[in-house]
Amino acid sequence: MPHSWSLALLLFLLPPSASALGVGIWIGGGIGTQTPPSSSNSKLHNAYTALQAWKCAITDDPNGILATWVGSDVCSYKGVFCIQPIDMSTDLVVAGIDLNHASLQGTLVKELSLLSDLSIIHLNSNRFTGAVPDSFRELESLSELDLSNNQFSGPFPSATLLIPNLIYLDIRFNYFSGPIPEELFNKDLDAIFLNNNLFDGQIPQSLGNSPASVITLANNRFSGSIPVSFGYMGPGIKEVLLHNNQLTGCIPEGVGLLSEMEVLDLSHNSLSGHLPDTISCLSEIEVLNFAHNQLSGVLSEFVCSLRNLANLTVSYNFLSGFDQECTRLLFRNVGFDFSGNCIPGKNRQRPQPECSGIPGGLNCLRIPLIRCG
Repeated sequence: MPHSWSLALLLFLLPPSASALGVGIWIGGGIGTQTPPSSSNSKLHNAYTALQAWKCAITDDPNGILATWVGSDVCSYKGVFCIQPIDMSTDLVVAGIDLNHASLQGTLVKELSLLSDLSIIHLNSNRFTGAVPDSFRELESLSELDLSNNQFSGPFPSATLLIPNLIYLDIRFNYFSGPIPEELFNKDLDAIFLNNNLFDGQIPQSLGNSPASVITLANNRFSGSIPVSFGYMGPGIKEVLLHNNQLTGCIPEGVGLLSEMEVLDLSHNSLSGHLPDTISCLSEIEVLNFAHNQLSGVLSEFVCSLRNLANLTVSYNFLSGFDQECTRLLFRNVGFDFSGNCIPGKNRQRPQPECSGIPGGLNCLRIPLIRCG
């Protein structure tokens, strides 16, 4: 499941002595005795410049959050978080912005790159539009960027790939479009959320280079085959969601190499061929969803024997049967949906005329199952 560093990361950045003295995170209105930054604190003055420029680009603030963004004491602004840096080089720096669910409308501005100590930006569930400024590449301390559930548009924000310490990228539920760059999966990201946009084209072959624990590309317009490199992702991969795209071809046999995976959803595509026997090597898998594809053949007993399986969905394919072990899934309290297939003697299957025209013609590579690991 995805990691969530959140504001706890800011506390982690504090030296023990600072925490003991109560020096840490300030949220606007939380401390009323702070004095404005002195002229010697250039970082807070830069922060003031950046935040005031951004304030001017926000056109609607129904919750009145920006009413606190007055004066040079940026650490008292609501949604702005300051800490004392570990090296004690300055009194305070702006290390986080958390404006989730603020319903703000407006755009991002290039001046935000002046926040050189910013570690976290949380802006989900607002109404921001436009593009991500190229200047974001200058946010060298940024580790977590959440722009989800807004109205951003345009091509993939390539500036995010140049942020050197970024490990969490969440741009889901926006209107980004076009292809995604090969470089995305070469970057040392732990979580990649791109779902519910308008991305298209093929998933890059570099997918196999990703060290991420979570990759969600669902609900886009990706086409072509799942990259053969799929099975070579880092050993920490836990969750891959590719459902509701336009993917075709075979499921790569290398999927069985992802032995630590817990959730795999390839449903609502046009994948065909057989289900690889190597899926039985996914010893930690809990959820498998292959529904609404064009898969055929027999569901292997090895897949149905997976010890941690909690939900197996293969509905609305062209499967012709399953082994006896699969019938035991219901007794193991495993959710098992095989409706809408071509399995003789079972209820809720396709009409026979549909089954006589099973999609095929693909010569998928098949690796005999010998052993896992």
